[in-house]
Amino acid sequence: MALNHTYDARLAHQETAVGAGAQLLLLALLGTAIGLGPAGWLTGLAFGIATWAVLNRALRRSQPLSFGVANRVTLGRAILVGGVTALVADSFESSPPVTLFVGLTAVALILDGVDGKVARRTGTSSALGARFDMEVDAFLILVLSVYVAMALGPWVLLIGAMRYAFVAAARVLPWLNGPLAPSMARKTVAALQGIVLLVAAAGILPHAVNFALVLLALGLLTWSFGRDINWLWRAGARGGHPAWPSAAVPEARPERPVEVSGAARGSS
Repeated sequence: MALNHTYDARLAHQETAVGAGAQLLLLALLGTAIGLGPAGWLTGLAFGIATWAVLNRALRRSQPLSFGVANRVTLGRAILVGGVTALVADSFESSPPVTLFVGLTAVALILDGVDGKVARRTGTSSALGARFDMEVDAFLILVLSVYVAMALGPWVLLIGAMRYAFVAAARVLPWLNGPLAPSMARKTVAALQGIVLLVAAAGILPHAVNFALVLLALGLLTWSFGRDINWLWRAGARGGHPAWPSAAVPEARPERPVEVSGAARGSS
């Protein structure tokens, strides 16, 4: 789509409508392939409708000149996450094929490293794109934690819920909304959550090994959040922003904002 000099709501809504249609098509394909049950259908449709509504609202508020190629990649990831969500919901009634579940999840995780590079190369980086990418990542981790929790125990849900608990806390503790400096450690821990949960979901390793790996991932995530919370608290207490710990280095994806609001923090 060619860049315009003004926001065109009609073109933006066409993009999201295509995404909603693709989500419905994916659910139909899953229904045909594995006989997706009512829980899977309803959950998948709810995810698709919510994504369409929230994205349209964000577009109206930010009014970008173009939807952008990078956002299309993120929208494609969101569609895959919708399919994964439907499979997880359906797994409470029947077991979805592991290869299908792992395949959809793996592609969604791999594409997480694509949309940012596309944004940088096309010069279309934006706060909307970064937030869209972040929310898709966080929801995928939440869904994966639900799936893995069925095998390893409800404590795994802490991985998916931690980011949302942080955002909720920021609504009553304004200092949590302070800016966070880029951190390779934070980015690495975030990426590790998806990889470990996918390995555990695949069931290729013994139960004890999966338990230990997921527990380690949770421990690292807790450390990452704790470090950021401590830094934000010190910044708020001093009325400024103290120097970030020397261990922090620029993120591997510089196309993302240099500072990230604490409440907009990703899954790590």
